[in-house]
Amino acid sequence: MAETPVYDLKGLNCPLPVLKARRRLADMQTGAQLWVETTDPLAVIDIPAFCREAGHVLVDTQPQADGHRFLIKRGA
Repeated sequence: MAETPVYDLKGLNCPLPVLKARRRLADMQTGAQLWVETTDPLAVIDIPAFCREAGHVLVDTQPQADGHRFLIKRGA
């Protein structure tokens, strides 16, 4: 089984993490998973809202020393 890719969006501020995650997920197959790493403090609000609105599943959220890490499963 392939390792889940990590999309490093550290250093980018709102709305760029959501916009870039949206673009990256659009190129992935339904059901594929992606780790998104951010340093934007608003990502803890923006990423879950984006997942709900776009039909993706937020599988996991992990606080990191320099930000947050989100595991997103691409929806249909």
